[in-house]
Amino acid sequence: MALSLKEKIKDPSQGVYLIGTTPPKLGTDKEKVAEIAHKLLARLHEIEFDGVVIYDIQDESSRTDVPRPFPFKHTVDPREYSQLVKQISDQDVITYKSVAQRGKAEFVEWLDETKSTYQLDNLVLVGSPSSDGEIKLSLPDAYAALEEHDNDFFLGGVTIAERHSSKRNEHERLITKTEQGCQFFISQAVYDAQATINLITSYARTCRQQGNEPNRIVLTFSPCGSEKTLEFMEWLGISVPEATKWRILDAEQPLNESVRICRENLNLILQSCAALNVPLGLNIESLTNRKEEIDASINLYRLLKATMELNLAEKQLAG
Repeated sequence: MALSLKEKIKDPSQGVYLIGTTPPKLGTDKEKVAEIAHKLLARLHEIEFDGVVIYDIQDESSRTDVPRPFPFKHTVDPREYSQLVKQISDQDVITYKSVAQRGKAEFVEWLDETKSTYQLDNLVLVGSPSSDGEIKLSLPDAYAALEEHDNDFFLGGVTIAERHSSKRNEHERLITKTEQGCQFFISQAVYDAQATINLITSYARTCRQQGNEPNRIVLTFSPCGSEKTLEFMEWLGISVPEATKWRILDAEQPLNESVRICRENLNLILQSCAALNVPLGLNIESLTNRKEEIDASINLYRLLKATMELNLAEKQLAG
């Protein structure tokens, strides 16, 4: 019998391979939403994957004074899209939920609906992008509400290696989030391999010192084919080293170059973290709806999955 996504994530000997996507914009009629989901899954038809990550897109403009490179558009409820993708693909989904905009009572109601109406079990909760503005529910309070809830959810958290570079405490956040109920983590898109290596190393050492098994960290990679996409990545807080930035922009085929960089970064992370025993996974996303970037994300998925599978096989051979 095939393992569920939860079982794969919890089993360090298994590879975990995900595709990340955003729901269609709010106001899209139901037939069109279904058409978009079918089109996405038709593109994914030739690749084997374990599940789809559905993001909850927020404005995030409170986080920075820099104008947003692409206009913010509200989307269809991520749960609605998750349910649809799950039904069409017969694959597990992970649904993101931004918790800051509503109070505890509304969040508890959201959890009830998520289980009873949408039949969704796998969640990643996201806090406010900034401490500015009104936060009606903090991330720790959302975790506490989830812990008290009657229904059982499989909970993941977000990890941001860039935060570790500046604050040196992201590994401690992972430990705290584990205590609050998180059983896996999904990273922000990786373009700075060293920041990710530093984070995984600090996390592995702390887990070892405390006698705990580290949770799986699913690494996100995304192709970048234009200056505008690069601008958007930097606006989102993704760290792109200067040499990497120019290597992409000065290349004859920036998109292909970004795919090569992602593979190099994954190889470097796998080599550097081989002895740390932190189970890793893969999540491939396209940050824009440009057809060429979506197609490139499928190629990137194939390439990086093969890289991860080889690494896993070598590890198993080594015993």
